[in-house]
Amino acid sequence: MRRLNAPTPAVQTRQKMDSLKLQFRPNAPRSNNFFSRISSTSMKRTRHLSVFVAVVLAAAVFCFLFNIVRGSLNSPFSKRKFSIIIDGGSTGTRIHVFRFSINEKGMPLFSFGKDGLVSMRVNPGLSSFSANPKDAGNSLLGLLDFAKQRVPKDYWEESEIRLMATAGLRRLDLDVQERILDSCRKILRRSGFKFQDDWASVITGSDEGIYAWVAANYALGSLGGDPQKTTGIIELGGASAQVTFASSETLPPEFSHTLKFGKFTYNLYSHSLLHFGQNVAYESLQESLISKNWKLSAESVQEAISIDPCSPKGYSYGLQSWSLAPGMLDGKNKFLPTRHASGNFSECRSAAFMLLQKGKEKCSYRHCYIGSTFIPRLQGKFLATENFFYTSKFFGLAPTASLSDLMLAGQQFCEDDWSNLKKKYGALAENDLQRYCFSSAYIVALLHDSLGISLDDKRIGFTNQVGDIPLDWALGTFILQNTANLDVELSDWIATIARDDSSALISLFFVLSILIFTAWSLSRWRKPQLKTIYDLEKGRYIVMRVNR
Repeated sequence: MRRLNAPTPAVQTRQKMDSLKLQFRPNAPRSNNFFSRISSTSMKRTRHLSVFVAVVLAAAVFCFLFNIVRGSLNSPFSKRKFSIIIDGGSTGTRIHVFRFSINEKGMPLFSFGKDGLVSMRVNPGLSSFSANPKDAGNSLLGLLDFAKQRVPKDYWEESEIRLMATAGLRRLDLDVQERILDSCRKILRRSGFKFQDDWASVITGSDEGIYAWVAANYALGSLGGDPQKTTGIIELGGASAQVTFASSETLPPEFSHTLKFGKFTYNLYSHSLLHFGQNVAYESLQESLISKNWKLSAESVQEAISIDPCSPKGYSYGLQSWSLAPGMLDGKNKFLPTRHASGNFSECRSAAFMLLQKGKEKCSYRHCYIGSTFIPRLQGKFLATENFFYTSKFFGLAPTASLSDLMLAGQQFCEDDWSNLKKKYGALAENDLQRYCFSSAYIVALLHDSLGISLDDKRIGFTNQVGDIPLDWALGTFILQNTANLDVELSDWIATIARDDSSALISLFFVLSILIFTAWSLSRWRKPQLKTIYDLEKGRYIVMRVNR
């Protein structure tokens, strides 16, 4: 018998469909979780790939830099080098031992600190051997021993040594100069260092000034830059003074010097004022003071008194013999007059100025600030070195002190009693102490009265050093000798690497390959590939990931 409430076949079919719907619908949220997991997995893979690429890229850069450094260390250009310059000055001879290296671009690397530059000085200077030139060479033996202690023996044969004499020898006759140099050459040939006979010479005063200018502007960081931003230099040596600076004026050919360094060409005025160095000027002034007060009568010659305003009050000379002009001690004039120290700064300054202007009537140029020598209008900032610096340092002045500060200190010193000065400066030799009255007055007469630098002008600084770099003309010589043939541009760095270090070039190629691979990978993995389909059950479009 058929049951009354039994479902019909149509109803059973609908129930099955509803059951299937109920079983299917709970899975719909899983479909969303699935796509979420796909997106999360894709992001994780992208992050992992980015980290991997970054690590590989960093490793490649490290390898590149490591090969650059290793190549520069193993390159023949990075070998340590040494150079030796002997400065044959008027009051002493000094040896400079330079240590440097060459980088992978073939450019010298200088360091003028404790290890990069060492020096030693001996007295007297080579010019003191004018009466016995053959002994001049022996005065270099102690200096050579000093150099051998600083340069490893394996480097002796390749280390150049040069002797460059200055104003002391320039004042001597050419025959005497050559005999002194020959004596030095014999010693230098046997020194063990690399030497040629023409490397022992007397340099011109202009060259000396240019070398000093190079050293100063290298130390200041202006060498190889705008000529208008360079610094001039005024040196006051023992036998001569040098003035060198970049000038925008049209200069007479004999005073004009062209120097090319890097991309810039410098039009330099450079001239050496021979006989106007501090020591020679002092001797000339003393001679002129004695001549001015000289009495020709035999009866009064021993009673004559010569007033010396350039020595502190109370300084006693007594009867002394001086090296004077020929004829002054002929015949009955056998003695010098007694000199009296008046310690008058103003009169000493006036006497020094007259000495500096001597011969001005022979000037054949538009203007001559010192004697008959052409000097153009000073331009820019200046450094005053050597005896300018030593004098200012003696008076305890700062490098930026003005000439008015020096003038005040000089006045007080000159007018002080000699006995007080000896107590105050007991460690100094009397001859050196006595001359600071003259040196202070001479500097004011030279820089202010002659060259026109204002007493309160801050354009000039008194120093012998910038940082750890000494302002020595020998340093400028060394710099020019080791950079003269270099013209390496930064834009050519790849070509330089290819020429000097093949391993560095390989590393560079490796880095570029990694960069290309990284760009390609990121373009492929930047996002998952998706496809849009229509879901019949939901009645809408959905987005699904498509595996590649």
